[in-house]
Amino acid sequence: MNGKGKHRYISNQKIESPFVSDTQFDQLYPLNIQQLTKRHWTPLYVARKAASFLATEKGARVLDIGSGVGKFCMAAASMRPDAFFYGVEQRSRLVYYADKVKNLVGLENVFFRYSNFTQLNFCDYDHFYFYNSFYENFVGTDKIDHSLYYSTELYHYYNRYLYRQLEKMPPGTKLATYQSLEDEVPKCYRVVGIERNNLLKFWRKI
Repeated sequence: MNGKGKHRYISNQKIESPFVSDTQFDQLYPLNIQQLTKRHWTPLYVARKAASFLATEKGARVLDIGSGVGKFCMAAASMRPDAFFYGVEQRSRLVYYADKVKNLVGLENVFFRYSNFTQLNFCDYDHFYFYNSFYENFVGTDKIDHSLYYSTELYHYYNRYLYRQLEKMPPGTKLATYQSLEDEVPKCYRVVGIERNNLLKFWRKI
């Protein structure tokens, strides 16, 4: 395979320690996926900070809402092997890349699902990570691709839905948001930490 679709991971040989830098990890993907990293994939620094907050208890189940190619889940899982990280993504090709790289790096506490997040039961998870995956619905924003329907109405629908689901979660539920407009965060959640010039926020339901 040549050109933009060229893969570094043609073989099935496991890759050791790809989490040294963003550049090293991103090179596990085809070039066209690497080119999206600055706008759409979680930086490793952010993933580590969020994992440290979300997965403090053994067996914690953390859901990444709009997991893309799985970068957050895999970085977090490598750091917190006693927790479980789940990614939900509505683009099948991104789930394919996530599963492929997960197998290469040999992570067994990561799971990816091809679905819209509205099809999930939030009670199956303890804590949540959200890198503003709804923002693409605004006109003039960078899109991962054009395989989905985008609209401002859809942005608001998704935000209202997520708001209601988070509101139903029990006290103590934790949420990490990155570059969020915070429309999706219920009033019953309180900020308990801030990183990255206010871009990364840690919330806990009271």
